[in-house]
Amino acid sequence: MRAETPASAATQKPGEATAFIGNIPQNYDEGLGPHIFIDYAADIAARAAALGAGEVLELAAGTGIVSRQLRDALPAQTRLVVTDLNPPMLDIARTKFAAGEAVEFRQADAMALPFDDASFDAIISQFGVMFFPDKVAAFKESRRVLRPGGNILFNVWGEMAKNPFSLVGHETAAEIFPDNPPVFYRFPFSYPDPALVSADLEAAGFIEISHETVGIDKLVEDWALFARGLVLGNPLVDEIRQRGSISEAEVVERFTLALRQRFGVEPARMPLEAVVFSARKPD
Repeated sequence: MRAETPASAATQKPGEATAFIGNIPQNYDEGLGPHIFIDYAADIAARAAALGAGEVLELAAGTGIVSRQLRDALPAQTRLVVTDLNPPMLDIARTKFAAGEAVEFRQADAMALPFDDASFDAIISQFGVMFFPDKVAAFKESRRVLRPGGNILFNVWGEMAKNPFSLVGHETAAEIFPDNPPVFYRFPFSYPDPALVSADLEAAGFIEISHETVGIDKLVEDWALFARGLVLGNPLVDEIRQRGSISEAEVVERFTLALRQRFGVEPARMPLEAVVFSARKPD
């Protein structure tokens, strides 16, 4: 079945869903990073290192969680260019590197990359392509800046049911605001269908398309910290502020209680599922 962004999300513009600015980057890094991103970052960095690429471009790098893993996994001579749409995210990413480490930072829109044709051997992206307004157009842009035979490697979240923390967040927000439920959580989980993603890659001109489902049984030791990330570490917080009927702290507390009710008192485990895709530009 084709994975569509639900109609309830249609009133929110893609740009609003990708506006990781203000205090969002710090809460994203501290609250979400150690709970849902770091393990997948290690996985994709290891896969990237196995490609043997000489010049690597990272798209939608966020706060550098994957970037740090990439720099550690790639050979020292490998050029690494780290990009994100939101400069505040890159500001935090920069703090994860010592002076003199071989990494370049650039603000960049994945829909219109500021690089010449055939500039890179590999493109890496973690949990970013779901936010691209036109997936095929973005994949074509990636293919443009790849050298012949170059690889694209990225992951996407599986469906919400396989990542129940997302259902907790989405449903709790709807309970708090029943008359006007926030819709942000629909975006990260709107592209879980491997057949659709593969078809989009093929339409963009990629070959040798493959995918692998990666599940993780994640240990969580602080639901309050994770809840803070779920509420304040993404554009959901802007939807909460727009409604103005309850404080951010109260929403975080509601999320914390809901997570404990769903998964148990910490330390507790929650399942995660993502799908990793790889494809190659024809020679």
